Amino acid sequence: MKKLNLRSIKQMKQKKIQVLTCYDYQTACLLDQLDLDMILVGDSLGNVMLGYETTVEVSIQEMEIFAKAVRRGAPNKFLIVDLPFGTYSTINQGIQSASRLFQNTKAEAVKLEGAFPYQLKLIERLTQTGIPVMGHIGLTPQSVHQLGGYFTHGKNISDAERLMQEALALEAAGAFSIVLEMVDEKVATEITQKLSIPTIGIGAGQKTDGQVLVINDLLKLGPKTPPKFCTPIIDLFELKKVTLEKYLQDQRK
Repeated sequence: MKKLNLRSIKQMKQKKIQVLTCYDYQTACLLDQLDLDMILVGDSLGNVMLGYETTVEVSIQEMEIFAKAVRRGAPNKFLIVDLPFGTYSTINQGIQSASRLFQNTKAEAVKLEGAFPYQLKLIERLTQTGIPVMGHIGLTPQSVHQLGGYFTHGKNISDAERLMQEALALEAAGAFSIVLEMVDEKVATEITQKLSIPTIGIGAGQKTDGQVLVINDLLKLGPKTPPKFCTPIIDLFELKKVTLEKYLQDQRK
């Protein structure tokens, strides 16, 4: 499968773009061999790989280490890396952080959450510098404390209008794609139809241009129940547990 670029990604609108998260070299090697469009090294690694309570705890050093491992394993995939919490609180800081991750990890793009005026300006500056940016609105996990928890966004008229304006502003700022996380399905559909750039949904219904899921949730690699919008296709945690328990018992015979 030919590696995607910004031009080909924008041409994939309404073509069900498939994105999975990845955090380690061996999994990246596997994904590199599949018909997968893009890989996201999300700051969700804090939850599923490092055991943090929220993504707020993830550092830029940790993002860099995991992203470099994924890049080594999947050289043929379009790679996006999250800018972690506290690394783009100002435009100058954001430019420095994005430049560091973009250059050191050899990713094709970075992703940042939110659409406040300074974030829009940061996206403009980054794209002018040559760093592609994916936007992210709806549930923004780095702001979970400010938002007041995890819930679906866009359920009332004012919230729906705000999300539409944020999406349009992100597109105008230069974002090549936007993640819609836990956005009301009707609102996500309207945003998708309005924008000329692809939308990537997670818990936002099936009418977005693509879907992204945390691979650890999809394969149920951990002991916790995945979010309600992700139905695991297998329970690898239980499978590994049973298999290893049998091995240990066999060794004691």
